[in-house]
Amino acid sequence: MIGAAMPESRLSLPDAPVGPYDASGFRLATGATAGETLIPAARFLFASETIAVPVAGPHAGFARGTDPFADIAAWAATGAPLTRPPLVWIASPERKTGAGIAADGKSFGESGPRAPLALVPRIALNRSWVDASTFAYLSRRTVTMRGETKPGGEFVARTLWPEDWRLDEGAPAVRLSGSPTPRLAIRGLLRSAPRGGADSPPETHPVWERQPGRRDWAGRPVLAFVLDGAQGDDDEAWGGHFALATGRIPAGGRLSDLLVANFYTLDTESEKGILPAPAPLDNYLADLNSGQAWYRPSYVMLAILGDERAPALVQGALNRLYLQFWRHQLEYRHSTMNCAAISVDVLRALGWALPPRGPSGPARAWLSIPAKMFAEGRLAAARTAFEYLSEDRTRLMPSAAFEEAVFGLMQLGEKGAGPADGALARMLADDLVALAGVRLPQLPSSRPFGTWPAANPREYLGALPTDPSDLKVVPVPPRPFPPELRDADLLPAPARRSTWPIAILTLVGIVPIAWLAGVAWRALLRARPQGLVR
Repeated sequence: MIGAAMPESRLSLPDAPVGPYDASGFRLATGATAGETLIPAARFLFASETIAVPVAGPHAGFARGTDPFADIAAWAATGAPLTRPPLVWIASPERKTGAGIAADGKSFGESGPRAPLALVPRIALNRSWVDASTFAYLSRRTVTMRGETKPGGEFVARTLWPEDWRLDEGAPAVRLSGSPTPRLAIRGLLRSAPRGGADSPPETHPVWERQPGRRDWAGRPVLAFVLDGAQGDDDEAWGGHFALATGRIPAGGRLSDLLVANFYTLDTESEKGILPAPAPLDNYLADLNSGQAWYRPSYVMLAILGDERAPALVQGALNRLYLQFWRHQLEYRHSTMNCAAISVDVLRALGWALPPRGPSGPARAWLSIPAKMFAEGRLAAARTAFEYLSEDRTRLMPSAAFEEAVFGLMQLGEKGAGPADGALARMLADDLVALAGVRLPQLPSSRPFGTWPAANPREYLGALPTDPSDLKVVPVPPRPFPPELRDADLLPAPARRSTWPIAILTLVGIVPIAWLAGVAWRALLRARPQGLVR
């Protein structure tokens, strides 16, 4: 990584806004050099990464020995001062805007002479990389690059962001509120271009305006919802990814400086080098290894607001939650506490009660336990299947979380907050100026194009190959959490929802019978002559 070899003398101020924050409030460091500003778990995780850390308070804090979301709700109720994030994963010490990259990818120019261009190394497990199609695409537009200039003048790029990926204030309105099925109409925006717009031009969709046609959006604060699609070569990623973001819209509609709250598993080493952290949108989408836009199309829905209080409240809550997350008080779990669940729970803790969609199949959840014990003979597989099928789809599926958030914002804008709504919902109802979505393509590379995310478990399962041996999955190594970093006040993990169903089905004999039947069936298959196996 670039940060590992970077001397401290090179680190100064970020040269772009840090989401809703001014860059002057931060300094650049690495996890190893940030000092006591960071909790030990964060210093460990970002040891060799370039990060922005606040130079002064108010610093984010957290309550020890308590549930992280209860901590957020209690903090929000006190009206405590809003804080800066404990760190932002900037990833590179320099940023260059308005760069024109040559069609061969070997040089670039800004306003003066051309300079040599190189790229950060490809992570070994990363199965795709830039190719001729990448530079054919980027050479036709100006690009913002993050990276580092070497002593000989060569710029080593880590992020390549197309500058025409922006909010277009002149885009025609797309009215969704009159639809008899507004949630499906929201889904239709994501699917209004082939493969979710993976290889289509960026497109802006203003879907709601308090004063139709009035587009004085420059300088306004925003709370954004980022939905990434399905990958074209990873059968674990059909559900997509969901994240909250905050910031301001500058003149020209630039999106790259929004601050995205990327929650991702801590306990494995990502094949793309993804780290769970607040990150600028250009890093989140266009980092050469970890950027989501190299893998799938994305959709960004911007709640454009007349006051900064709602995004400041959300960002303050996220600042606290990351401290709990890095120290392992909040455990990431794909079936019950994934990126959508964490984001939805934050919004609910702050007083915006996104409605649940309920589980996809309570009866099927119970049946999945013996079915998995028969088919695979593994208790872990039975646990996971039950938890997926019994989870609220608003928390489980990124697409469902996105649809409920956008629909909820339209309802708050049109009808206002109700007597049962909390603080965040009232702020959004009063301050919402407009809702505008921006569909962003996938960056061309050697990777196949992705598509829109599955909206429910049925779509997800329907996208998987029928033969399990055809599943495309990248095995990744674990990232052990050092025992000496585990704080003494950490609460034990709550009991998993699958524990009691498995216990009941075991006591009545169903799980043992299913397991024994599966063992016998697999033994029979192995004993059959090879030529008879179909």
